[in-house]
Amino acid sequence: MTTATRVPDGARIEVRDLTKRFGGFTAVDDLSFTVDPGRITGFLGPNGAGKTTTLRMLLGLVRPSSGSATIMGQRYHDIARPMSVVGSALEATNFHPGRTGRDHLRVLADTAGVSASRVDEMLELVGIPAAARKRAGGYSMGMRQRLGLAAAMLGDPQVLILDEPANGLDPEGIRWLRGFLRHLSTEGKTVLISSHMLQEVEQTVDDVVIIANGRLVKQGAMGDLHGETAQSIVRTTDLDALAGALRVADVTSSVRDGALYADTSDLRLIGDVALRAGLPVHELRGATTDLEALFFELTEGTNRNLGQDASSPGAAHAAQEGAVR
Repeated sequence: MTTATRVPDGARIEVRDLTKRFGGFTAVDDLSFTVDPGRITGFLGPNGAGKTTTLRMLLGLVRPSSGSATIMGQRYHDIARPMSVVGSALEATNFHPGRTGRDHLRVLADTAGVSASRVDEMLELVGIPAAARKRAGGYSMGMRQRLGLAAAMLGDPQVLILDEPANGLDPEGIRWLRGFLRHLSTEGKTVLISSHMLQEVEQTVDDVVIIANGRLVKQGAMGDLHGETAQSIVRTTDLDALAGALRVADVTSSVRDGALYADTSDLRLIGDVALRAGLPVHELRGATTDLEALFFELTEGTNRNLGQDASSPGAAHAAQEGAVR
């Protein structure tokens, strides 16, 4: 293996000042972010934010108007033996419907110079060996997702790029995917996933990159995005009585969604106040900003891309490319 395909400290994704215009329509606008090895990074944004366009530029499927998108410092087209460096699954339909799942992978393996034994290993790994001899056109969406993941992993890549990988998976499949991605990250692989399933992302990823209107609005580790706990949530039988007891202890609070939000992170203090007031505590925990709340806070408002006049040249170009998502 040459240094063009592997580096000791992993493969880093770097997007720098990346812009893509389709006529007068800007899908990605001066976007910059980094994805580190050994981490699972969630790539988030509302429909029309430019996520899929960015991924396509990263994989050399769409030419940037300006800026760069590199893996290990190289454009995708310049990587020697790319399947051993980058595995990707952008669509769950990029296979011949009349070909079996095993044959689909065999064709890819032969093209990439990968051993045929790797095909059965990957089918076993993603949990569809029994369906391998069935025609892929009859697969459910969940089985297609697993087949796409098997194809992405054929070359044992250092980087995995997945667009909506949990679509069509049942709860068991989603749990399996979460564990599988975590296993890959602990091996030092770089994992970038685009998803709209915010609650699932919150349980899966280490870092997030959030974009809106093709521009970066937030990047950071999940723990940092949550910030410091400044409030606590408590549920009891009489919220007003507990609020009054907390005021005596110089703690202000407010009632929302059937719970009391106390302006302190001292859970022991709240418990002691509730005990002295003779009130049972049904729930007591620190309040943090969940990903869904943060997402909508950062991306709320009109999405200029979705607001684009469908009759305009830019929108027509974007629709034709099928990339602005």
